[in-house]
Amino acid sequence: MQHPVGPPLPPAHPPMPAVPPPGPEATGHFPSPGAAHAVAEAAATAAVAVLLIGPAGAGKTTVARHWADTRRVPTAHVSLDDVREWVRSGFADPQSGWNDHSEAQYRLARRTCGFAARNFLANGISCILDDAVFPDRPVVGLGGWKRHVGPGLLPVVLLPGLEVVLERNAERTGNRRLSDEEVARIHGRMAGWYGSGLPIIDNSQQDVATTARLLDDVVARSLTGR
Repeated sequence: MQHPVGPPLPPAHPPMPAVPPPGPEATGHFPSPGAAHAVAEAAATAAVAVLLIGPAGAGKTTVARHWADTRRVPTAHVSLDDVREWVRSGFADPQSGWNDHSEAQYRLARRTCGFAARNFLANGISCILDDAVFPDRPVVGLGGWKRHVGPGLLPVVLLPGLEVVLERNAERTGNRRLSDEEVARIHGRMAGWYGSGLPIIDNSQQDVATTARLLDDVVARSLTGR
């Protein structure tokens, strides 16, 4: 979901590797094959709730669907944009301006997504949600998501480079396609996630399947405390 632009953009941040490439541990030793297998199993089979965050054109929905489709355990995908669009007559399009009406519909959609995620988890089904959460706007921040889904929610940021985001946005149609200026502003505001401590995946050069595998790595590290 895209929200109106706020204050001027902060300076661009240099790319940061979100998921480091495989390599030796700080001790100089590689993890044993058994340990690596255990980590992979944890990511593939655990019931988890993931919140995929990113700007328009980051590939959130595509990656979320692929990840849910290819896990070995039942996994649901819930897109906040899709839930918002359940409102037909009287739909408050945030691209037309952020106001009390659009905020109320956003809050209702987020709460609905949170209830759905909790119900899936209670029945042993994982869930991945996607939303454009800005680090500088508490009203659309992580607090609401954690309240509705629970403390076990795992936020992950999907943040490719601006050129890639612009190319992907150009392929969109309808109200999901934004102007280049709006995409650039949203992307710039997402840079605030650097330094937040959240895992960040730069999928500029990664296809959907590879990005989903990187997401598995993030989930496994979270579950195993690595």
